[in-house]
Amino acid sequence: MNDITTYSLTEIRDLLAQGKVSAEAVTQACLTRIEATEPKLHAMLHTAAPQALEQARAMDRLGPNPKQTLWGVPLTLKDVLATADMPTTCASRILQGFRPPYDATLVARLRQAGAIFLGKTNMDEFAMGSSTENSAFGPTRNPWDLGRVPGGSSGGSAASVAARQCFGSIGTDTGGSIRQPAAFCGIVGLKPTYGRVSRFGLIAYGSSLDQAGPMTRTVADAALLLAVIAGHDPKDSTSAATPIQDWEAAATPGSLAGLRIGLPEEYWGEGLSAEVRATSERAFAMLRETGAELVPVTVPHTPYAIATYYIIAMAEASSNLARYDGVRYGYRSPHAKNLHEVFTFSRSEGFGEEVIRRILLGTYVLSAGYYDAYYKKAAQVRRRIREDFLAALDSCHLLCAPACPTVAFRLDENTADPLQMYLTDIFTVSLNLTGLPGISLPVGLGADSGMPVGIQFFGRSMDEATLLRVAATVEAARGPMPEPPL
Repeated sequence: MNDITTYSLTEIRDLLAQGKVSAEAVTQACLTRIEATEPKLHAMLHTAAPQALEQARAMDRLGPNPKQTLWGVPLTLKDVLATADMPTTCASRILQGFRPPYDATLVARLRQAGAIFLGKTNMDEFAMGSSTENSAFGPTRNPWDLGRVPGGSSGGSAASVAARQCFGSIGTDTGGSIRQPAAFCGIVGLKPTYGRVSRFGLIAYGSSLDQAGPMTRTVADAALLLAVIAGHDPKDSTSAATPIQDWEAAATPGSLAGLRIGLPEEYWGEGLSAEVRATSERAFAMLRETGAELVPVTVPHTPYAIATYYIIAMAEASSNLARYDGVRYGYRSPHAKNLHEVFTFSRSEGFGEEVIRRILLGTYVLSAGYYDAYYKKAAQVRRRIREDFLAALDSCHLLCAPACPTVAFRLDENTADPLQMYLTDIFTVSLNLTGLPGISLPVGLGADSGMPVGIQFFGRSMDEATLLRVAATVEAARGPMPEPPL
């Protein structure tokens, strides 16, 4: 048998179900890989080795359970998801050591399906960032090049999957935080339709934008995880009561004859690096060879997406993070002498620079005299952006766009310029404003950098099946991706 960690999630699921490998052996292989790679990578904030092995041994004593889709499969979780048996810190000093009294709904569903949790992954603090350099506990590095970022905010999950520390991970996507790090690390990242996956237990950044989804090494793996975590949840008022589909069957390569895929001119114009453009054009050739028709479309309000997104996201962050005050829970400053100082010192010492910046900007755009000029106007433009996408998707089945203008950039390259960092999300934020589903997958390595290049597909609401079918077909035409050198 090959090194266990080289198998895909679906392959290891089948081997475990057939009794050809034990849950303990698979879990130990992942933990050994974590131990070997973590000193360089720093993808994990908490590793639950003893409890993972104990769970695996208990499962082996009972034997495979055909009712559990993920029986014995080791996964990691982004540290923004509530877990009753592990710390949940959002990579912030203000929640350091915090243990929730409950599991997030999607965590509970993964447990019920038989998954084994290896630990929690690093991230930008409170999911605010595009590089995982904003973590209070240090940055994660890209497995393809340790001098580059893995993307963000789900950079720890992306790096963990790419480095074969686990067979899949759950990230969250507020403005591209699943799809962008997936592209940077050469894996698959799926952002489901808003409401497809429960947000109960997902610590909020931007409540109208946040959505959890799978990060895996193959499209079929993403389909399998989506089928487990999706579904209506009465604990989440934004959860959609839409039936779960057979996404694993949908994630099967085949002819794309009759499928129209739109290429938005706003995404394929100026600003793309030469290697991203050249690698993406090879993907266009793959799509045409499998029968798809590529057509030009326009989404004219896209140039306003970055400004719109950051006004709305920061406003919602200002509201959501008001609860971290040093009184109810979280860090309390030892220097405070009165209630006012408890609030100000605890928040100033507990939050990082980027989180403070977004809280201040969010409070500003919601304040009297500025609400109409900023937040209300952003909400109106958001509606226009959604209308653009719906109109484009009326004339075609999917849209195709680059995941990022460049390959993964170098550590510290953008940290001194917040605006430049925000612009790295230019191709991803629109989808969160619309609530539509999207998937990012690698289509090759850049000719100059040797780094992964990802493209993304945008789909119609609740139509993850078409996304998965097209992505699986491109994946098959592309052939196997090489392993990162780590």
